[in-house]
Amino acid sequence: MNPPVPIPLVQLAQALTVLVAAPGVSGVIARVESRLQGRRGTRLLQPYYDLGKLFRKESLAPNGASWVFLVAPIGAMACYLTVPLLIPVLTTFPLPLGYMGDILGGGFVLALASFAVAVAAAETGSPYAQLGASRTKTFGAITEPVVLFVVFTVALVTGTDLPYALAETVRSSAEQIVRPAHLLAAAALLLVILAETGRIPVETHTGTNEFGMIEEARAFEHSGPYLAMLRWGSAMKQLILFTILINVFIAPWGLAATPGIGNVALAIAALLGKCAVLGVLIAVIDNSFAKLRLFKITEFVAAAFLLAVLAVFTLYFGGG
Repeated sequence: MNPPVPIPLVQLAQALTVLVAAPGVSGVIARVESRLQGRRGTRLLQPYYDLGKLFRKESLAPNGASWVFLVAPIGAMACYLTVPLLIPVLTTFPLPLGYMGDILGGGFVLALASFAVAVAAAETGSPYAQLGASRTKTFGAITEPVVLFVVFTVALVTGTDLPYALAETVRSSAEQIVRPAHLLAAAALLLVILAETGRIPVETHTGTNEFGMIEEARAFEHSGPYLAMLRWGSAMKQLILFTILINVFIAPWGLAATPGIGNVALAIAALLGKCAVLGVLIAVIDNSFAKLRLFKITEFVAAAFLLAVLAVFTLYFGGG
């Protein structure tokens, strides 16, 4: 028996899957990193325990901080819950709210969340938080054009920039994956993911050196439930980017073709498995390279931009 699930519940399941599974994916990456470094490491569920501990703590706000400081984490969480409604998280067929926006629209929503957190960091008056916000926006000025060129590549391949359309194109022909333009766009997106999630060679996300912080520095002055929401949101952004790379560009298989409860359950398991594999790859990269100097990060992001531009030119002029 495979009874159908109402479409609105399937759409809700997409957002809940990202919400619930995001800390677990971060836990898998942290555990693999520990093993690669010869350490025992934390439990796989440690991020959930950390979030629970933060939600039980008191929230404090710096002197002079306005209501923006407190509202920003909530707004960022709302943005991260919106994007899963637009991308193929569990299904091959577009869900009703999936037509609200395309890949570019999803990128704008993620950028809005980042902007809200950056404004909250500026509200604190803390030099470290403001430094992190400034650095994030500086590097974001380069990563955002990368996303635009990746979207252009998608549009040239499918005639539309809807993520479901590209996923269907890849599923219908496995040769699409090895096309030069597709590989270049996927590689550019992977570099953007490393930058956006605060991974080496861009940032040491587990480090304590304030001068090298970028993503982590923005939440420097938050505490209690608000810090929990920022960390949870960061994990959700990571899982969303993983999902876009996997279910749109690399391996859009294992998704539910019909809204049957069994198909949806298998799609959830497939998504978690694929994200775990990608997380292991991220952990290997994290432990195979040294952190770049701050002024060298622009070269790393520029390399992603170059790959994205080459993807467009290869497809447009070379038919690749």
